[in-house]
Amino acid sequence: MSRMRRLLGPLGVFRFRLPEMKLRRRRLARSATIEDLRRIARRRLPRGVFDYIDGGAEDELTLAANSAAYRRLIFSPRVLRDVSEVDISSSLLGRTLAYPLVLAPTGFTRIADPQGELAVARAAGRAELPYTLSTLGTRSIEEVAAVGGERLWFQVYTWRDRDLVADMIKRAAAAGYEALCLTVDTAVLGRRERDVRRGFTLPPKVGLSTILDGIVHPGWSWGFLTSEPIVFANVAGMSVGDGTDAISLAEYVGTQFDPGLSWGDLDWLRQHWDGPIVIKGIQSVEDAIIAADRGVEAIAISNHGGRQLDSAPATLDLLPSIAEAVAGRTEIICDGGVRRGSDIVKALALGANAVMAGRPYLYGLGAAGEAGVDQVLANFGSEMKRTMANIGCASVEELGSDYIRSD
Repeated sequence: MSRMRRLLGPLGVFRFRLPEMKLRRRRLARSATIEDLRRIARRRLPRGVFDYIDGGAEDELTLAANSAAYRRLIFSPRVLRDVSEVDISSSLLGRTLAYPLVLAPTGFTRIADPQGELAVARAAGRAELPYTLSTLGTRSIEEVAAVGGERLWFQVYTWRDRDLVADMIKRAAAAGYEALCLTVDTAVLGRRERDVRRGFTLPPKVGLSTILDGIVHPGWSWGFLTSEPIVFANVAGMSVGDGTDAISLAEYVGTQFDPGLSWGDLDWLRQHWDGPIVIKGIQSVEDAIIAADRGVEAIAISNHGGRQLDSAPATLDLLPSIAEAVAGRTEIICDGGVRRGSDIVKALALGANAVMAGRPYLYGLGAAGEAGVDQVLANFGSEMKRTMANIGCASVEELGSDYIRSD
């Protein structure tokens, strides 16, 4: 034995790691951040699919500004504080959150992975976080309710056919959804020029370019071709069209969504929904005040992830003035640009009750399926906890503007 130790010499201190045989686990083992998962998704997904997830409107100024606003803030750490126990839990709409994150609604989620919304809902349920199903989801209200956790929200666009909207709201209530999330920033669809340049449709059309792209991305292509057709599952079989045929999303929105939506429609929603209402798409102090005056339970400061009006204000920049104006009369969710747990801490310090994020979990889903979403949510939580410990803050309730300053 002693001779063997001499022969091994310094090699005796090494511990050899066995190679990971499962491809998705290998991908996750190589990723430490949301940006790592984004890069993996970019390699794995066809170019049009990735650009649909990743892109914004026009010159993508607002898309970039949302994240840049977080980068401009720096922390003012406090020391000699007892952070042996850091509690990142919080509450929203009167119920506890594992940490203050809501998974935002995203349409056509199954283009990232065949399981689509089901994978995201399962991951959110395990993480004890709310998941918001989009009206334009590719899994139905009932399918998601069957696998999701206790905190499901349903996002509503106002279709011209209000009977259709009323029917979906009724289905969401019957399936136990907690809140209704009304999106108000899509009077017309923003011009997403990456999609225009690629001629991208939903679902993707199969042509020469698609076939060539599929050869380069065989894993995605096999999943797409061997899964059931991607449709707008919540309106499948109805007269409004369910996306079975490849469509231009802008054309679809222009013909089906109601640009006449107004504050008076909140009264109509209240007639059909007894639970909390979240208005998503607030971009001014004035509209935040109106929402609070009308008794809306929560607002989401949002510019649709930079996918609607380019040169709209970054959501984090709006947060302090809105928080001051509503003065606790409605809860505030800050949507857009969140890429790290430290971003969540910054938003809460400026007055948010929670943040909302969509692209990060789509990157995880595109990179490694459901396990990728799990990793995104775990990263957010662990980064938030580590950040709070390092700034000397032991609980969400203690967070305030004294912990941050502008660069």
